[in-house]
Amino acid sequence: MNTLRVLHVEDEPDIREIVEISLALDSDFVTRSCGSGHEALAVAQEWSPDIILMDVMMPVMDGPATLARLRDSAETATIPVVLLTACAQSRELELFRSLGIAGVIPKPFEPMGLAALVRTFAKPAKVIQLGALRKTFLRRLNEDAVALATHRHGLGDIACAPGALCQIKDIAHGLAGAGGIFGFVEISDAAATLEEVAAFELVGSGVSEQTARALDHLLFCIKANGNSRMETSHS
Repeated sequence: MNTLRVLHVEDEPDIREIVEISLALDSDFVTRSCGSGHEALAVAQEWSPDIILMDVMMPVMDGPATLARLRDSAETATIPVVLLTACAQSRELELFRSLGIAGVIPKPFEPMGLAALVRTFAKPAKVIQLGALRKTFLRRLNEDAVALATHRHGLGDIACAPGALCQIKDIAHGLAGAGGIFGFVEISDAAATLEEVAAFELVGSGVSEQTARALDHLLFCIKANGNSRMETSHS
């Protein structure tokens, strides 16, 4: 059988060792380990792995941020990436899949079965159609903008404000995570600010003008960036 080059990215040394031992059970695997996203980018360019296993929660550059950089380079854009994560709730999984990953392996995993599981993700992968993914995200932007505008009206009602604030925070969280992946840095930054403000207000004593201003700024960014990209995609 052919050799399969596996790049494992994990900041915890103990987990890197466990994965190396587990993957060594398959004699066709050749494994290299990295302790950070920055290191992984360099190794992926130089070594051209067949598949990348990557932790989600890492300092400085986490898994999704590293994935964005990998997808931004022609040399690494089509390498299948499998995320190793303890965040296996449906909402997180939906976000991860929207980023174009090959799959998710929940932590904790079974060490004796890891090699066989990785092999299922290493089958010839379809070339990731980033253009189609971006168009899907653009449609989502428009839907989220409508929802945010609706929830903004709810902020002025004392009874409705807490629920509206929760919905706004959840939408902002999703846009903050995915916006930068598809090149919408301004939208991602504005959404991250709104999420932070909304989260603070939820544990406070009401809704301030800061939330409304952050929401209006995000809506402005969506209109300015999303609409122009949508027009380009249709041309």
